[in-house]
Amino acid sequence: MWVVLLPGLLMPRRMHDHLARSLASAGAHVVTLDLLGHGRSDRPDDPFAYSVTAFAHQVVALLDEVGAGEAVIGGTSLGANVSLEVAAIAPERVRGLLVEMPVLDNALEVAIVSFAPLLLAARVLPIAFTSLRFVTRRVPRGIVPWWVGIGLDSVDHKPGPLAAYVHGLFFGRVAPPASERRRIKAPTLVVGHPRDPLHPTSDAEMLAKELPNATFDRAGSILEWRRSPERLDLMATKFVLDCWRPARRTRRTAN
Repeated sequence: MWVVLLPGLLMPRRMHDHLARSLASAGAHVVTLDLLGHGRSDRPDDPFAYSVTAFAHQVVALLDEVGAGEAVIGGTSLGANVSLEVAAIAPERVRGLLVEMPVLDNALEVAIVSFAPLLLAARVLPIAFTSLRFVTRRVPRGIVPWWVGIGLDSVDHKPGPLAAYVHGLFFGRVAPPASERRRIKAPTLVVGHPRDPLHPTSDAEMLAKELPNATFDRAGSILEWRRSPERLDLMATKFVLDCWRPARRTRRTAN
């Protein structure tokens, strides 16, 4: 019973530590992955190394490495989009999908406004990012709250790889188009948040309607799975267990 959890944009894999422990306590083999450019993974300066499709191939390679024929693939934000891409390029490897706040059609304008300045600043003001790293790296992670540590890790990026990372995602394929999403048959749990312009609830609701085997849940806020995760952890655990239950055989009726 394999599960792979993928982090959000620029975040390390340990953002899913709590959910991973909950799933593991239910008997799942859980792997949290630092995609290229994240956490402890390599961070090349080449923009062509970064794309949602490239990240999806990394997930498939991980499944090969651990000997998992299938897995429930889940993620947040960027990780949600990568999960959908895995289902598009390798549907036979996907037992189910856990998709939290995907970034799709309705987030386009906000994504451009949010990340274009980041790309420009990393190119023309690299000293700002170098200085930020100098400060944040000196904060011991053990003395700050867990989510503060996640935030500190999320800004720990060298300007060159950061610019390449944003450039690759900005100009590449962000997610499978609607025509491909409608062909994804894996059971899917979609979680959306209110009042989140970069991850609008409309994207999550649209995705749940497009996928033939999807269930939608509206979180109380973007902080619910961070600060009060019990309800969503329980929902995700039940979903994963249901994905791995053997399909019921249809009883034959004698003529």
